[in-house]
Amino acid sequence: MLVHRDINNLPAFKNAIVTIGTFDGVHTGHLQVIHQLKKEAAAVNGETVIITFDPHPRMVIDAAKHSKTPIRLLTTLDEKTELLAKQNIDHLVIVSFTQQFSEQTATDYIKNFLAEKFHPHTIIIGYDHQFGKNRTGDYKLLEAYQSQFHYTVKEIPEYVLHHIIISSTNIRNALKQNDITTANECLGYSYFFGGTVVHGDKLGRKLGYPTANIKINDENKLIPADGIYAVKVSILNRQSSIINRQSQIEYYNGMMSIGVRPTVGGTHRVIEVNIFDFDKDIYGKNARVYVEHFLRPEIKFDNLESLKQQIAIDKINSLKLLGS
Repeated sequence: MLVHRDINNLPAFKNAIVTIGTFDGVHTGHLQVIHQLKKEAAAVNGETVIITFDPHPRMVIDAAKHSKTPIRLLTTLDEKTELLAKQNIDHLVIVSFTQQFSEQTATDYIKNFLAEKFHPHTIIIGYDHQFGKNRTGDYKLLEAYQSQFHYTVKEIPEYVLHHIIISSTNIRNALKQNDITTANECLGYSYFFGGTVVHGDKLGRKLGYPTANIKINDENKLIPADGIYAVKVSILNRQSSIINRQSQIEYYNGMMSIGVRPTVGGTHRVIEVNIFDFDKDIYGKNARVYVEHFLRPEIKFDNLESLKQQIAIDKINSLKLLGS
């Protein structure tokens, strides 16, 4: 997959089959759209082109409205790019979404953006897809310009779009409610996030369960609700995605705590991961945590000994769930 970030310097796509969307999570609903995209491309010996945006349009719109509840993303841009690369898409075009871009008229969007930059053979959009200033553009307007710009526009069926909407909503809600099973089923893979390993207060080490404290790389990334989880972990030498590097990555079993640590009077949220049978120095390295199972809520124990006994039980349960 070729990734393009400059819409003024795009290649001459061959019979470009184009779709547009945020593709946050690249989940099972999105895969249906991608399947249709690839099917259309195969029929005309064309190239698949996904247009996505950075930052997420909601972020720009929410900022303009001074929203107090900004969206949290299922995937960062690097993670989304990695997941799309696995789908054998020919081209991913990342468009800078700005306030100015959002204010262009629907007609200008078709003429100056879609037609001029992409010269599409086919545009695949949803029946309710809207674009341009005040969201005045729709399928009918695209259809009206088919002859002038020599493309065909096709709709994604309503039931497919409904699945996408439900999946995105369900995934976010599930992660906020410790329902990892639902989230991972909708995603089609284990939910993950990345961060830098930083120094903590070494409490885990004192209890016999040393932990890697994770500082999230992207503050817009959605982190699951507080609680204890069974996880898998991979370590990179630097902050980067794992595109085309899967064979070089080792995965370790572990358990994770997300929360304020009430037993020791904590006041701020931290993410700590105990990696089983692991004693390497990984401070400053990038860790990716794959959330496999929810174990239990975070609770306050009467003393550290009680906490230590529960951690031992958590490890046993994690190993069972992770198949070790």
